[in-house]
Amino acid sequence: MIRRFLSPVVVLVLAWPAMVLGQASKPLPPPVEGYTDQLSYAPGEEIAFHLSAPAEDTRFSLEIARLGAERTVVWKKDNLVGKHYPTPVDASARGCHWPVAFTLPLPADWKAGYYSGLLRSKKENKETTSELFFVVRSAHPGKDTRILLQLSTNTYNAYCNWGGYSLYAYNGRHKVQGRRVSFNRPIAGQFRNWELPFVQWAEKAGYKLDYAVNSDLEFHPELLKHYRLVLSVGHDEYWSAPMRDHLEKFISEGGNVAFLSGNTCCWQVRSEEKGRALACWKQSFGDDPYYLAGKHQHLTTLWSHYLVKRPENELTGVGFLHGGYHRSHGQFMDGSGAFTIHRPEHWLFEGTKTKRGENFGGKDTIVGYECDGCEFTLQEGLPVPTCRDGTPKTFTIVATAPARWHPDDCEWYEKWEKGRTGAAVLGTYTRNGTVVTVGSTDWAHGLRGNDPVVVRVTRNVLDRLSK
Repeated sequence: MIRRFLSPVVVLVLAWPAMVLGQASKPLPPPVEGYTDQLSYAPGEEIAFHLSAPAEDTRFSLEIARLGAERTVVWKKDNLVGKHYPTPVDASARGCHWPVAFTLPLPADWKAGYYSGLLRSKKENKETTSELFFVVRSAHPGKDTRILLQLSTNTYNAYCNWGGYSLYAYNGRHKVQGRRVSFNRPIAGQFRNWELPFVQWAEKAGYKLDYAVNSDLEFHPELLKHYRLVLSVGHDEYWSAPMRDHLEKFISEGGNVAFLSGNTCCWQVRSEEKGRALACWKQSFGDDPYYLAGKHQHLTTLWSHYLVKRPENELTGVGFLHGGYHRSHGQFMDGSGAFTIHRPEHWLFEGTKTKRGENFGGKDTIVGYECDGCEFTLQEGLPVPTCRDGTPKTFTIVATAPARWHPDDCEWYEKWEKGRTGAAVLGTYTRNGTVVTVGSTDWAHGLRGNDPVVVRVTRNVLDRLSK
């Protein structure tokens, strides 16, 4: 939802060694930077690289590697010559408009996955680097695996402030929050935070994955018919209506989804420029042109907003309104970072040998950062959803952990119940297809730490729902 910046004390400590030693280190020269013309490609398509160098005739190299269980370099070229192009003042919202530096036909033997492009340049023996990324989709969707991992690329863009603004005030120029963000600018992304630990575990565990990006659910929904299980991992916060429509149709037709994520489908966005930009007015929904036009269902604000009337619970089973933060934003900072198990007999816990009331995942803080939950009551000591918040009637809660919003994030919403404490909720429901949600952004950290319960629950989900 939001990120806070370092306090002046921390900044001072970080700068301390240079001041003590009296060093006046020169700043590194600006790097060569860039982006590709699309977020994802199928083999046979051509990748167009849009690059700008800090000065004319800058020499640089580009190394492309697939990030998975291992970092595998698949292409490298040295002694490329870069040209300098100005950055428009509205680059964060409208893009850089840099011309194509060169193109690369996508080799047929590149595996589906996330690819990092590392740009290196030197000036006065000082090397600078920057990174761009793209995703390769399968040449034969569903042939080698029935599992599709869709990456949270909308969230990458929303948090990026390159060019001046993001969809957040904390890192925006003059602390101003943007309302539109472009993919036509350098975006480092958040892949390493959550999705990479999952991918590394999955590949080492023998699971094959196909890949897509958020906008593929909108513009290439035909992909879905080839899979039994669609995965969302980590921080999948920003969803367009077509994305959601297509995935809900997939579920209604018997497809399965696992949200190994939190803060999922929290904000509605509108794709513009054929998916190369996102609009989101958030708290200022009254300024959204759709508000004045009376198109309230498509306001780019909370999916759970009373004007939108489409809480994310209807898709995921849970939502951020009844969740919040755990060990983040000053909320439950001394929390265990663990789930408490309520229904160990459920198939999700098969083979774990756990008992009711036991905790798991605390060592790796799998309940952390941002969490989703649902309204529930206790019946015979067990949590049961009220379903008044959009949670499906078939939803079963199997584990919970406490979570709470920070007042800065919630009190703009006039229907917010002040002082409410929520929960991260792990559970599942069936609506022809089966949906599992873990209710926390940091679930994948338990896979990175090889937590035995997290590993077994994840295996149970992948094995059962991909068949």
